[in-house]
Amino acid sequence: MKLTFLGATGTVTGSRYLLDVAGRRVLVDCGLFQGYKQLRLRNWAAPPFDPRDIDAVVLTHAHLDHSGYLPLLVKRGFRGRIYCTPATFELCRILLPDSGFLQEEQARFANRHGISKHRPALPLYTEQDAEASLEFFETVRFNDRFEPVPGVDVVFRRAGHLLGAASVQLRTTAASITFSGDLGRPDDPLLRPPASPARTDYLVVESTYGHRTHEPADLEAQIGDLIRIVHGRGGTVLIPTFAVGRAQLVMLLLARLKARGAIPDVPIYLDSPMAIDATQLYRVFASEHRLSAEECAAMCRVATLTRTVEQSKALDHLDGPAVILSASGMATGGRILHHLKTFAPNPKNLIMFTGYQAGGTRGAALVNGARTIRLLGQDVPVNAPVVQLESMSAHADADELVAWMRRVPEPPRHTYITHGEPAASDALRQKIERELGWRVSVPDYRDTVDLV
Repeated sequence: MKLTFLGATGTVTGSRYLLDVAGRRVLVDCGLFQGYKQLRLRNWAAPPFDPRDIDAVVLTHAHLDHSGYLPLLVKRGFRGRIYCTPATFELCRILLPDSGFLQEEQARFANRHGISKHRPALPLYTEQDAEASLEFFETVRFNDRFEPVPGVDVVFRRAGHLLGAASVQLRTTAASITFSGDLGRPDDPLLRPPASPARTDYLVVESTYGHRTHEPADLEAQIGDLIRIVHGRGGTVLIPTFAVGRAQLVMLLLARLKARGAIPDVPIYLDSPMAIDATQLYRVFASEHRLSAEECAAMCRVATLTRTVEQSKALDHLDGPAVILSASGMATGGRILHHLKTFAPNPKNLIMFTGYQAGGTRGAALVNGARTIRLLGQDVPVNAPVVQLESMSAHADADELVAWMRRVPEPPRHTYITHGEPAASDALRQKIERELGWRVSVPDYRDTVDLV
């Protein structure tokens, strides 16, 4: 059994792992690279494998850095099955077509305004390509074993982090390997905690926050304080938000603040059709989160829903304070770009980030103090304050990652650290060596290891 690392090395994006097992090829995750241009260019290059030779894909969860390359994989000849949990499939039905639609929109905008170096600008894939890829999905529930290819036994275990998110264990007669996927937090206000890992010969673990711990924080109090301050000066709180997961947690906290009268009766808008659709899935997959039916209903109704382009444009002409949640969470595309163009220049407003910002994204530039930002072909001044609520992360921190690994019944033969910036991955490597005494390493892009 051979494992090749084809993404999420030196970066938190582009998750792709290729397993060669007894003449069969299984891809674990199939994500888009995001952030720095040299990473994004990998999406356009031919992959270092023939998609027609992949027998199956096993998907940990629906976020685009794990699933977003699937439409292109199918377009380039993949004809196997894509295995995931039911909630992951329902989210992919929302995320993947939306990704294709946004890429088409961005290409049209670039061609209309002449802001691309390419003539014409083209989408990586289309909405139709994404719809076509959905025909290859097959769902499996948590803890039910299945065989994506003969001789390989697989099971999904709850990872927290997102509806449907799973850690994945693959077993053959020779060895077993577990992919952590993105691990959630044990005390997340919304989602249930990750399940304990089973014994495994090899472990591939994420390290998004491998170099830090989340400070204990009262998120409701933090958000409430910020909203009251901005409301007092007549400004708008603009929240770039991940449409799936982060948007729903922010809405839950806002609903609780409003119910307690802890914030003014400020209008709240959810400006993301994808986030609107994803929110409804929390009613369907109630067993995966902590909310009662009443809390879930309150979360779903706290915001005015803006689906159409006209409704979204109207938000840029609001008269008076407001809270606007809009995708994308790293400000890499979508409606948030138009809102940033409107609200970033005015110091009475506030830009509030609530999730991880990958290097090379606009979000990372803003939280690092950029005073201008390139938006829709223009340099826009940033005079509005920018805050990042890091303790709201949906990723386990360094201590929580190690605590999860301690629950493995016995040390793996080897642990591989991925899905982190270099400093985070190396910090987690040292922490594992120091506290667990395990054999551990940080692979490079396209490294291949023989597991048995």
